[in-house]
Amino acid sequence: MKTLLIKNVLLKDRKTDILVADGRFKSLCAPEGTRADETLDAEGTAILPPFYNTHTHAAMSLLRGYADDMPLQKWLQDYIWPYENKMTAQDIREGSRLAVREMIRTGTVFFSDMYFEIDQTIAVVQEFGIRAAIGVTFVDSHSKSQQADKLDMLRNWVDPSGGLITLTVAPHAIYTVSPDLLVKCADTARSLGLKLHIHLSETRQEVEDCLRAHGTTPVRYLDSLGFLGPDVIAAHVVHVDEQEAAILAGRGVTIAHCPCSNMKLASGIFPYKLLHEAGCRITLGTDGDSSNNNLDMREEMKFAALLAKVSSGDPEVLPAAEALEMATRSGAEAFGLDAGVIREGALADALLVRLDDPRMQPCHNLISNWVYAAGSSCIDCVICNGKIVMKRNG
Repeated sequence: MKTLLIKNVLLKDRKTDILVADGRFKSLCAPEGTRADETLDAEGTAILPPFYNTHTHAAMSLLRGYADDMPLQKWLQDYIWPYENKMTAQDIREGSRLAVREMIRTGTVFFSDMYFEIDQTIAVVQEFGIRAAIGVTFVDSHSKSQQADKLDMLRNWVDPSGGLITLTVAPHAIYTVSPDLLVKCADTARSLGLKLHIHLSETRQEVEDCLRAHGTTPVRYLDSLGFLGPDVIAAHVVHVDEQEAAILAGRGVTIAHCPCSNMKLASGIFPYKLLHEAGCRITLGTDGDSSNNNLDMREEMKFAALLAKVSSGDPEVLPAAEALEMATRSGAEAFGLDAGVIREGALADALLVRLDDPRMQPCHNLISNWVYAAGSSCIDCVICNGKIVMKRNG
């Protein structure tokens, strides 16, 4: 693998030269005269961790703006699912390509996806050279033979990307997947050492329907099945009580908080303070372009911080540095990646952010500017696995 020398970049409060080798940060203070296969002059930029989007549906970029301003169940049943039934494999490839281009331009180098025709999305991820955890989605409406084929795919899959792509087992939700299939998904994931990815407690209707069907709430229901564990990525988790928060924390579940989608669909207010104080690991996701309506993780940081403050009435809740951690290192660690931090030995994923952009000035506090003030136009360069995947200038 080629070496990369990033020269004259601001790291925290000092300018330095950074050497990348074998896809990792080899030196954060490379000595004068260091040579590399490729040299990048980063004068006027700061280096920051990139984003790790822990919940999205990439191909749904094709549905951006298609059915806005309506409740989740109506949106799904009357518009989204009928549209998706008409989508071809080629449609999914093009939708995934549009999504990955958008994610790279807004600073994301990893996404956890949940969709169908995953070969199409995998091909796009390979094309662009970023990281992904691609969900093999299970729903009851698929035939037994389709479900069996998916289980075979999980057992026999070989990563074609050299470590950038993994699969997850992704039962859609408790209202679309039977208890037997949920257990089968969990058993399969654990036998193969894969993550489980599921929607959980997204709406009040989901909670009410679960109470009627199973006599308990979604978190307690999944726990009774033995589903919850440190390998679970639970998206949304809006409607939970104190005991459920303790269950999630005790089981080591990772929560993918999607503030923009939750607000747009009026799904409810994410109980950040409750879950944070319970000790839950909270990460950030965008959800799909059809319910956000973009994949800009920097926006998610800002909205997550502001929503936590206004909902708790406490301006000190979820400060900028913690919001950045949720969008970067926490997401990476949830998927076993030694990334999301600029540190010697860590995977060389990074953003170079222009300091002369009006939104980054004056720079009283770099992290505060990045979380609360900046836009994706401030990103000059995106690096994934030691390779430049986007360069705006030069």
